[in-house]
Amino acid sequence: MRWACILLPHLALDAVLRQQPDPEVALALVTGSAQRRLLHAVSPAARRMGLRRGMLLSAAQVLTRDFRIHEYDEGDEGAARHLLATWTYGFSSQVSTDFPHAIVLEIGASRALFGDWPSIERRLRTELTELGFRHRLAAAPNPYAARALVNVHDGIGIDQTHLERALGHIPIERSGLPADVVTSLARSGLRKLHPVFALPRESLVRRFPADVLRHLDAMRGWQVPPLTWFQPPDRFDTRIEFDQEIESSQALLFPLRRMTADLAAFLCSRDGGVQRFTIAFEHERIVDSELVVGLLAPERDASVLFDLVRSRLDHVRLPAAVRGLRLRAEELPAFVPAARDLFDTRPQQAIPWEQLRERLRARLGDDAVHGLALRPDHRPEQATSNGPHTVLPANFPERPTWLLPQPIALRGQIHILSGPERIESGWWDSSDARRDYYVVQTREGQRAWAFTPAGQDEPLLLHGWFA
Repeated sequence: MRWACILLPHLALDAVLRQQPDPEVALALVTGSAQRRLLHAVSPAARRMGLRRGMLLSAAQVLTRDFRIHEYDEGDEGAARHLLATWTYGFSSQVSTDFPHAIVLEIGASRALFGDWPSIERRLRTELTELGFRHRLAAAPNPYAARALVNVHDGIGIDQTHLERALGHIPIERSGLPADVVTSLARSGLRKLHPVFALPRESLVRRFPADVLRHLDAMRGWQVPPLTWFQPPDRFDTRIEFDQEIESSQALLFPLRRMTADLAAFLCSRDGGVQRFTIAFEHERIVDSELVVGLLAPERDASVLFDLVRSRLDHVRLPAAVRGLRLRAEELPAFVPAARDLFDTRPQQAIPWEQLRERLRARLGDDAVHGLALRPDHRPEQATSNGPHTVLPANFPERPTWLLPQPIALRGQIHILSGPERIESGWWDSSDARRDYYVVQTREGQRAWAFTPAGQDEPLLLHGWFA
């Protein structure tokens, strides 16, 4: 089993349902001219009301009015397919969308990372369900066989030994053959692929177009045509348009949660993170409003991204009702997960520092919380500045976490733990500093950083506290 196929039988409908707060809503996609509106697809709740694909909208409204209508848009369906292909790229570098209503991916090389087919299947199902797409899965030695098997099986995995037998049980109308070929074979009394495989090749070539024999050979793996490989985009751009204007910011939370989840799936497929993204709120008669979300470090966790958006949305005053949302992310740096101890002693409810830091920035403002960047200066008051966080080198000397704005006299009984450390610098900017620093401990057990002017017998001056 080297290839897996994901069949998406309800892609157009799922692309709309996943944007609804209630996925069980009775909904129908409609298409056609204004004079003859047809139901293109119906949700399970609408089907229970008696609605069917191909029914006239006027006839459906005679049966019931308790269903929602949404215009079928090929662009929305294509965008959902593109999103899923990008997400699938996180499982394999060989992904193809050549087959209608399906995505195929090579899993032979992925099994060393994700395990055997049952493990891959479970993971695919879990993430597809979280994304909101109904699906069927099958695995086979080649992509054409996997595509044919998924029409009649869900979850099956076939190796080369049992491939032809499994293919032989597929009804010809579900084998992927053209409709006219299926009709001709059925009139000859052939119902499944097994007797079709037994027909003389010369007879097939004489009776049917050449692509019929090529399709049968491809399913059996005799001669597999090459596929076109999908290439994931370099940036993320998604949009949701609402059926009606939304005035409450709380009503925007569900679509924003879905959009940030899609962004997280996109980032995982790239094995990267996002450090800055923009949300545009589209209005009817005025210029779109924008919310820019910037992070101190790359992130890709869906819950973290949504919490940041929700916190910042509390401080946004929208000038008008919202007709659509658009999320764009172009700054996609590499992502390195934070290291965790094997025996982490933190309480389960404790928030990781990275998430707490971003929550504080979202609530207090971007300028209220910032990173510390090292500067090439030995003077403590000149050694750091606001900016991107700098990772300390391994041989960095011990320094206090709290540096006082101005040194003050250190009073009381103290005990010197280490020192002196001579710091002499700053002759070039008229702020020359010559100090001998000590690590001391107070009577209360606090560790402090204190100094005296170099070469002078003066009381110690407190400059910082250690955590």
